[in-house]
Amino acid sequence: MGVPRSRGATDELGPDEDSGGAPPGCSGDPGVPGEEAIPGAPPDGSELLAALLDGMDAALCAFDAAGTVTHWNREAERVLGWSADEAVGRSGFAGWAVRRADADEVRARLMSAMDAPGRQVHEFALLRKDGGRVLVRTQSAGVRGADGKPAGVYCAFSEVHAQIDLERAIALSEALLEDASWGVVLVDVDLRPTVVNAHAARALGGSRTALLGRPLGELVVQGVEELEAALHHVLADGAPSAPAELWVTLRTAEGERRRCCRSGFLRLASPLTEEPVPLGVGWLFQDVTAARLAEQEADRLRFRTSQLHRAARTASECEDPMEAATSLLDFALAGFADHVLVDLVAGERLVRTAATPFDAPGPCLLVAGGSIPARYAPGHPALQSVERTGTVRTSAGAGAAVSPAWAVERRWPRDAAHALCAVLRSRGRTLGVLTFLRAANRAAFERSDAAYAETVAARVAGAVDLAQVTSGAADGP
Repeated sequence: MGVPRSRGATDELGPDEDSGGAPPGCSGDPGVPGEEAIPGAPPDGSELLAALLDGMDAALCAFDAAGTVTHWNREAERVLGWSADEAVGRSGFAGWAVRRADADEVRARLMSAMDAPGRQVHEFALLRKDGGRVLVRTQSAGVRGADGKPAGVYCAFSEVHAQIDLERAIALSEALLEDASWGVVLVDVDLRPTVVNAHAARALGGSRTALLGRPLGELVVQGVEELEAALHHVLADGAPSAPAELWVTLRTAEGERRRCCRSGFLRLASPLTEEPVPLGVGWLFQDVTAARLAEQEADRLRFRTSQLHRAARTASECEDPMEAATSLLDFALAGFADHVLVDLVAGERLVRTAATPFDAPGPCLLVAGGSIPARYAPGHPALQSVERTGTVRTSAGAGAAVSPAWAVERRWPRDAAHALCAVLRSRGRTLGVLTFLRAANRAAFERSDAAYAETVAARVAGAVDLAQVTSGAADGP
């Protein structure tokens, strides 16, 4: 960083240098008689040293054993305003780069590094050329001559606030990559993880080293396209203005897990180049699966409660109790199932009384021309529900691989892949069974779905019971 500004300034600082810092047998002074500059020859030691010192990012100065400034680079000129021509050759900092009252103490602390092992760190208040003061942090160390004796001191310094900013940045990066309460993954421009903190490793189901260098497709089973698209967008256009929530299915040792990650992205660029060179993307995320599932469940519960309320008001206006029952089922189907079947007990058999269309979506309607027997084989889920007086859930699976034969064998619509049978009970009697059906592109019925279906079944059973009572009264004497 520092450039020798006076002839012979590097004599005492270069143990392998002759006068002017040139190699033995050569003169560093181009004016010495008998020496001729060779065109195209490589730079001598002093020129190379000058270029190296001026290219450094830190301010640097050097003193000989007597305390005279021998080197002063461009960064030192930028920080304090004094040029190398003004600084080199001065005795210490007294009267120009430091207040005279502080000069002796500063000189003693700097020159003490000449006899001390290692580096010494100090903080001083130096003077700018314009008269302003700047607090700097210095690292100084002694320089030995060719004979091994102390020959001077070099001192690298920077403004304290810049040093503190650097230390904070380093401390922040270390904290993020070690102790952060959210996941941090750094990926390169090929979208392969290069750094994974402990939290992210636990969330992704692997060790911090095992995840490095692997394609994201090996870690993420579903949702990898959305994640990679987000990373490509950040590399091309920069970070988004707000966090995004991504649903991904992770492949872990315990199996596949579907998780919701609230994600933020940062484009990483090298600070050492004039033009930003992308180094990759920082992916910061938190697992918010539990919160999102709770919100979804709350939304689902509010919707179903609203549907039951609307269904009850509509049913109360129906003169025919069976019409009220089918109205209840129309409201219950919304967002819950694709088909519904109503089978009522008639002696030892179940007879189909109402149903939605098998071939297309539609309302639940009474069977035209009267009820017909349901030809269920022994062990059918509907028969099991009647026998157990409880709810039965069954499923053929999910995805395109589900065969229509599964539904056809059970006398259900061909697209059915998930079923829930809820028994119809009123006044201590089993009146029949209510069957809800979902297609393969939907999730299987869960416990919360069973509770909702039982609530609907209880209301439908009341309407069916009323219909049977009024029908019996009408047929009586």
